[in-house]
Amino acid sequence: MSIYLDNAATTKPCAEAVEAITAALTDNYGNPSSLHRAGLDAQLVVDKARRSIAKAIGCDISGVVFTSGATESNNLALRGASAVYGKRRKRIVVSSVEHASVAETISDLEKSGFEIVRVCPNANGEFRAADFIAACDENTCLISIMAVNNETGHILPVQETFSAVKRLFPEIITHCDCVQAFMKLPVKAKMLCADLISLSGHKIHAAKGIGALCISKGTRLIPIITGGAQEKGIRSGTESVPLIAGFGAAADKLLPSVYERYERAAVLRAYLLGRLGEIDVVMVNSPKDGSPYVINISVVGRRSEIMLHFLEQKGIYVSSGSACSKGAQSGVLVEFGLSRERADSALRVSITADTTEAELDAFVDALKEGYSKVRG
Repeated sequence: MSIYLDNAATTKPCAEAVEAITAALTDNYGNPSSLHRAGLDAQLVVDKARRSIAKAIGCDISGVVFTSGATESNNLALRGASAVYGKRRKRIVVSSVEHASVAETISDLEKSGFEIVRVCPNANGEFRAADFIAACDENTCLISIMAVNNETGHILPVQETFSAVKRLFPEIITHCDCVQAFMKLPVKAKMLCADLISLSGHKIHAAKGIGALCISKGTRLIPIITGGAQEKGIRSGTESVPLIAGFGAAADKLLPSVYERYERAAVLRAYLLGRLGEIDVVMVNSPKDGSPYVINISVVGRRSEIMLHFLEQKGIYVSSGSACSKGAQSGVLVEFGLSRERADSALRVSITADTTEAELDAFVDALKEGYSKVRG
């Protein structure tokens, strides 16, 4: 049997999501825009899922716009908001460790004339709200900070930063990539003080290819996909009813147990760190107060790719960083102060509340074996 410890990359769809997807494929296959009964039935499925996502993140139902995933949500948020609010105010503030879908979009905006201020962690590898706040001024149109770093589990000071920014500069649009926090940490839209929140389905046991952007009342966006009037004209294209249904079903399942699953993940994290303490060459790259779902380590003297494939041969799946980087180093670990050598030997272990101690034992034992057998 395989041991899957790469849940920050994607999660296994839950039974409830699969059931909802199957029902939408077989029973509610109409186009939600059609005016006949089959279309209405499909629209009702979409409406139900929209209510589920709104309830889970704590936003108004009318603010939930379904997308193809977090990459599209991030692009829509950043490009759409900058097109509206960046006509006269040209500064955008962002963390230096964002997911590629934010970092690359920001780089494109920089080429088009925006001034980009990338806030870096301090010497201790920590982000301070004061540094983000200091980077904002009257010329700032947008600030974007991820809730949880997908490679290390660092929790960034979104609430503290955004609440202060809104007091000082209420016209600044706040955006949070909430992918690694949604349904894992007890986060809500009001708590984040975010005008725009990006979500992903396949990180919460729904299917790939579905996400959402939650938009606060009064926040305007220029669409990046034009066509019909679907999703209130913000995101044109026929809605994927099956994927949307699965997203809503997964959120419904997870919402009641967010706290319990968080506590369970914390127990598992502590257990894993205790076992890893048996291996002298292992260094922990994740912070003590980070998300318990992501544990980044370095096996000093062994390159990530080599150890990753050794573990794969044992049926154990971890990653060397963000799945979107296709194995290439994203530079995030170096931003957090790690040496290039340590970053090159990094492995990311990402768990769920259903991960078992036995699975973590098997991982640690295989890691010990791998260190003794592989070189380079």
